[in-house]
Amino acid sequence: MKILNELKKIKLKNILMLTVAGIINAIGVTMFLSPVKLYDSGISGTSILLSQITPEFFTLSFFLVILNVPLFLYGTKKQGIVFTAYAIYTVIIYSIAAWLITDVLPVDVSFASPLAGTDLLLCALFGGLISGVGSGLAIRFGGAMDGIEVMAVIFAKRLGITVGTFVMIYNVILYVICGIVIHSWILPLYSIVTYAAGIKTVDFIVEGFDRSKAAMIITSEPDKICVAISNAFGTSATKISAVGSYSNTEKTVVYYVLNRFQIGQMKDIVHMEDPLAYITISDVADVFTSNIK
Repeated sequence: MKILNELKKIKLKNILMLTVAGIINAIGVTMFLSPVKLYDSGISGTSILLSQITPEFFTLSFFLVILNVPLFLYGTKKQGIVFTAYAIYTVIIYSIAAWLITDVLPVDVSFASPLAGTDLLLCALFGGLISGVGSGLAIRFGGAMDGIEVMAVIFAKRLGITVGTFVMIYNVILYVICGIVIHSWILPLYSIVTYAAGIKTVDFIVEGFDRSKAAMIITSEPDKICVAISNAFGTSATKISAVGSYSNTEKTVVYYVLNRFQIGQMKDIVHMEDPLAYITISDVADVFTSNIK
């Protein structure tokens, strides 16, 4: 029953935008990276490598689903059912679009990019930019394109590193393995260019990659908002008394630290409880909590 109630929160607008995100990501990977054997980051890059070294019937689309879905399901408790549903949907769209481009549509992506040819630099740059747009849109509308980012959100804090550092370490290991497997470092080095272009694009779209976010919510309904946020995310918020300088009326500032996947849901929760609430969101470089119980 609880799961059904959560799934009712899924929005058509988000589904449409996640569909667009999956298609865009597939275009970036299948039309620029995969044809010249460049590697995307995270599970997408891992899937490209595995599709190259396994029999042909193990396709890129197959590995995208088989590797990503378990990671998203594992992160359900931390990220919520709606996020997991959005993320799995996005990856399925990404996989279907990749399959259509490589196996169905009359586009030859077997040995060169239809748009950039065999120019590795152009393929790396535009592949990274386009797939970054897809990943950024996925995050902005409540989902994700890659299970590694979800694992980073879950484990980075436990390891004492940032989300961005966790993802970077994974990708460095991935590119080293790629170099060893293919006995060449040219393609893995160009893949680093892809990663850099992609991460900057994601930064631009979702405003921040490896930082937590601090939300300051000025509201007349602090108790309702705190309860709703606590129920949704399992963590508490801080209430700060305040007075409006113009109206001279008493208000409360609710201060809450969250990750970037939770921003959209947090906004919906706040405006559901208080349509007139004023919200500001800023980057948080570090979050320190006491170990004392």
